[in-house]
Amino acid sequence: WDSMTRRVRVHLWGQRPQHDSWLSIVDDAWHRSGLPARYLDLEITERVIITHPEKAVATLMKLKQMGVSITVDDFGTGYSSLSYLTRLPIQAVKIDKRFVHGLEQNKNDDAVTQAIIALSHSLGLRVIAEGVETVAQYEYLRSRGCEEAQGYLISRPLEEPELRAWWQMQDEENRIVGRQGDMWRQDRGK
Repeated sequence: WDSMTRRVRVHLWGQRPQHDSWLSIVDDAWHRSGLPARYLDLEITERVIITHPEKAVATLMKLKQMGVSITVDDFGTGYSSLSYLTRLPIQAVKIDKRFVHGLEQNKNDDAVTQAIIALSHSLGLRVIAEGVETVAQYEYLRSRGCEEAQGYLISRPLEEPELRAWWQMQDEENRIVGRQGDMWRQDRGK
Protein backbone atom coordinates (compact mmCIF):
# COMPACT_ATOMS: atom_id res chain seq x y z
CA TRP A 1 0.00 0.00 0.00
CA ASP A 2 2.94 2.35 0.32
CA SER A 3 6.30 2.82 -1.30
CA MET A 4 8.12 0.89 1.40
CA THR A 5 6.31 -2.35 0.48
CA ARG A 6 6.69 -2.04 -3.30
CA ARG A 7 8.20 -5.20 -4.70
CA VAL A 8 8.64 -7.02 -7.96
CA ARG A 9 6.69 -10.22 -7.61
CA VAL A 10 7.65 -13.25 -9.66
CA HIS A 11 5.13 -16.05 -9.74
CA LEU A 12 6.89 -19.41 -9.90
CA TRP A 13 4.12 -21.41 -11.51
CA GLY A 14 5.25 -24.94 -12.27
CA GLN A 15 8.76 -24.34 -10.96
CA ARG A 16 10.13 -26.89 -8.53
CA PRO A 17 12.35 -25.50 -5.77
CA GLN A 18 13.55 -29.00 -4.91
CA HIS A 19 15.65 -29.16 -8.09
CA ASP A 20 19.31 -28.42 -7.45
CA SER A 21 19.62 -25.86 -10.27
CA TRP A 22 16.61 -23.83 -9.14
CA LEU A 23 18.46 -21.70 -6.59
CA SER A 24 21.25 -20.84 -9.04
CA ILE A 25 18.71 -19.85 -11.71
CA VAL A 26 16.97 -17.47 -9.31
CA ASP A 27 20.30 -16.11 -8.05
CA ASP A 28 21.57 -15.50 -11.60
CA ALA A 29 18.37 -13.75 -12.74
CA TRP A 30 18.32 -11.62 -9.60
CA HIS A 31 21.95 -10.48 -10.07
CA ARG A 32 21.43 -9.74 -13.78
CA SER A 33 18.41 -7.57 -12.96
CA GLY A 34 20.42 -5.35 -10.63
CA LEU A 35 17.45 -5.28 -8.28
CA PRO A 36 18.28 -5.39 -4.56
CA ALA A 37 17.03 -8.66 -3.04
CA ARG A 38 14.67 -6.83 -0.66
CA TYR A 39 12.55 -5.82 -3.67
CA LEU A 40 12.17 -9.37 -4.98
CA ASP A 41 9.17 -11.38 -3.82
CA LEU A 42 8.87 -14.94 -5.11
CA GLU A 43 5.32 -16.25 -5.16
CA ILE A 44 4.96 -19.98 -4.80
CA THR A 45 1.89 -22.14 -4.40
CA GLU A 46 1.88 -24.87 -1.79
CA ARG A 47 1.16 -27.39 -4.54
CA VAL A 48 4.60 -26.69 -6.01
CA ILE A 49 6.44 -27.80 -2.86
CA ILE A 50 4.31 -30.77 -1.81
CA THR A 51 6.32 -33.39 -3.71
CA HIS A 52 9.63 -32.78 -1.84
CA PRO A 53 8.86 -30.49 1.10
CA GLU A 54 12.20 -30.90 2.94
CA LYS A 55 14.29 -29.95 -0.10
CA ALA A 56 11.88 -27.11 -0.97
CA VAL A 57 12.03 -25.72 2.57
CA ALA A 58 15.85 -25.82 2.48
CA THR A 59 15.91 -23.93 -0.83
CA LEU A 60 13.38 -21.36 0.36
CA MET A 61 15.40 -20.87 3.54
CA LYS A 62 18.49 -20.05 1.44
CA LEU A 63 16.48 -17.51 -0.55
CA LYS A 64 15.24 -15.92 2.65
CA GLN A 65 18.84 -15.66 3.89
CA MET A 66 19.70 -13.84 0.63
CA GLY A 67 17.01 -11.27 1.48
CA VAL A 68 14.39 -12.48 -0.99
CA SER A 69 10.80 -12.46 0.27
CA ILE A 70 8.67 -15.59 -0.21
CA THR A 71 4.88 -15.43 -0.53
CA VAL A 72 2.38 -18.30 -0.48
CA ASP A 73 0.17 -17.59 -3.49
CA ASP A 74 -3.52 -18.48 -3.88
CA PHE A 75 -3.93 -19.09 -0.17
CA GLY A 76 -7.24 -20.69 0.71
CA THR A 77 -8.02 -22.26 -2.67
CA GLY A 78 -7.66 -25.95 -1.99
CA TYR A 79 -4.03 -26.81 -1.24
CA SER A 80 -3.57 -24.67 1.81
CA SER A 81 -2.41 -26.39 4.94
CA LEU A 82 -2.02 -24.54 8.19
CA SER A 83 1.01 -26.70 9.01
CA TYR A 84 2.81 -25.21 5.97
CA LEU A 85 2.37 -21.72 7.31
CA THR A 86 4.39 -22.67 10.38
CA ARG A 87 7.03 -24.73 8.53
CA LEU A 88 7.81 -22.61 5.50
CA PRO A 89 10.25 -19.69 5.66
CA ILE A 90 7.69 -17.30 4.24
CA GLN A 91 7.02 -13.63 4.84
CA ALA A 92 3.58 -13.22 3.27
CA VAL A 93 0.31 -14.83 2.26
CA LYS A 94 -1.65 -13.75 -0.79
CA ILE A 95 -5.44 -13.80 -0.65
CA ASP A 96 -6.77 -15.32 -3.85
CA LYS A 97 -8.69 -12.98 -6.14
CA ARG A 98 -11.79 -15.22 -5.93
CA PHE A 99 -12.29 -14.02 -2.36
CA VAL A 100 -11.46 -10.39 -3.19
CA HIS A 101 -13.96 -10.27 -6.05
CA GLY A 102 -16.73 -11.58 -3.82
CA LEU A 103 -16.16 -9.20 -0.91
CA GLU A 104 -18.97 -6.84 -1.79
CA GLN A 105 -21.59 -9.51 -2.54
CA ASN A 106 -20.78 -12.60 -0.51
CA LYS A 107 -20.56 -12.64 3.28
CA ASN A 108 -18.69 -15.98 3.15
CA ASP A 109 -15.90 -14.44 1.04
CA ASP A 110 -15.84 -11.58 3.54
CA ALA A 111 -15.51 -14.02 6.46
CA VAL A 112 -12.76 -16.04 4.77
CA THR A 113 -10.85 -12.88 3.88
CA GLN A 114 -11.01 -11.58 7.44
CA ALA A 115 -9.92 -14.99 8.78
CA ILE A 116 -6.91 -15.13 6.42
CA ILE A 117 -5.84 -11.63 7.47
CA ALA A 118 -6.20 -12.43 11.18
CA LEU A 119 -4.40 -15.78 10.92
CA SER A 120 -1.56 -14.33 8.86
CA HIS A 121 -1.03 -11.42 11.24
CA SER A 122 -1.03 -13.75 14.25
CA LEU A 123 1.83 -15.63 12.55
CA GLY A 124 3.70 -12.40 11.79
CA LEU A 125 3.06 -12.57 8.04
CA ARG A 126 2.22 -9.75 5.62
CA VAL A 127 -1.04 -10.05 3.70
CA ILE A 128 -1.35 -9.30 0.00
CA ALA A 129 -4.68 -9.17 -1.83
CA GLU A 130 -4.70 -10.07 -5.50
CA GLY A 131 -7.24 -8.99 -8.05
CA VAL A 132 -8.04 -5.62 -6.48
CA GLU A 133 -10.02 -3.79 -9.14
CA THR A 134 -12.21 -1.28 -7.30
CA VAL A 135 -11.69 1.48 -4.78
CA ALA A 136 -14.32 -0.22 -2.56
CA GLN A 137 -12.27 -3.46 -2.49
CA TYR A 138 -9.11 -1.48 -1.80
CA GLU A 139 -10.67 0.49 1.06
CA TYR A 140 -12.27 -2.60 2.58
CA LEU A 141 -9.03 -4.61 2.55
CA ARG A 142 -6.99 -1.72 3.87
CA SER A 143 -9.46 -1.13 6.72
CA ARG A 144 -9.11 -4.81 7.68
CA GLY A 145 -5.32 -4.60 7.89
CA CYS A 146 -4.26 -5.98 4.51
CA GLU A 147 -0.82 -4.44 3.86
CA GLU A 148 -0.44 -4.82 0.10
CA ALA A 149 -2.54 -5.01 -3.05
CA GLN A 150 -2.09 -6.27 -6.54
CA GLY A 151 -4.54 -5.77 -9.37
CA TYR A 152 -5.83 -3.50 -12.11
CA LEU A 153 -6.62 -0.71 -9.67
CA ILE A 154 -2.86 -0.40 -9.07
CA SER A 155 -1.61 -1.21 -12.57
CA ARG A 156 -2.26 -3.47 -15.52
CA PRO A 157 0.53 -5.95 -16.40
CA LEU A 158 3.47 -4.08 -17.92
CA GLU A 159 6.33 -4.97 -20.21
CA GLU A 160 9.83 -4.17 -18.93
CA PRO A 161 10.17 -0.66 -20.46
CA GLU A 162 6.73 0.36 -19.17
CA LEU A 163 7.50 -1.18 -15.76
CA ARG A 164 10.72 0.83 -15.49
CA ALA A 165 8.88 4.06 -16.40
CA TRP A 166 6.06 3.25 -13.94
CA TRP A 167 8.57 2.48 -11.17
CA GLN A 168 10.41 5.78 -11.77
CA MET A 169 7.11 7.67 -11.76
CA GLN A 170 6.24 6.08 -8.40
CA ASP A 171 9.63 7.09 -6.98
CA GLU A 172 9.11 10.67 -8.15
CA GLU A 173 5.56 10.84 -6.76
CA ASN A 174 6.80 9.43 -3.47
CA ARG A 175 9.46 12.13 -3.24
CA ILE A 176 6.83 14.79 -3.91
CA VAL A 177 4.14 13.44 -1.60
CA GLY A 178 6.47 12.09 1.06
CA ARG A 179 6.42 8.80 2.87
CA GLN A 180 3.36 9.68 4.89
CA GLY A 181 1.22 9.97 1.76
CA ASP A 182 -0.57 7.03 0.27
CA MET A 183 0.84 6.98 -3.24
CA TRP A 184 -1.67 4.44 -4.50
CA ARG A 185 -4.78 6.46 -3.65
CA GLN A 186 -3.88 9.74 -5.29
CA ASP A 187 -6.67 10.06 -7.82
CA ARG A 188 -6.21 6.46 -8.99
CA GLY A 189 -9.36 4.55 -9.67
CA LYS A 190 -11.70 7.36 -8.61
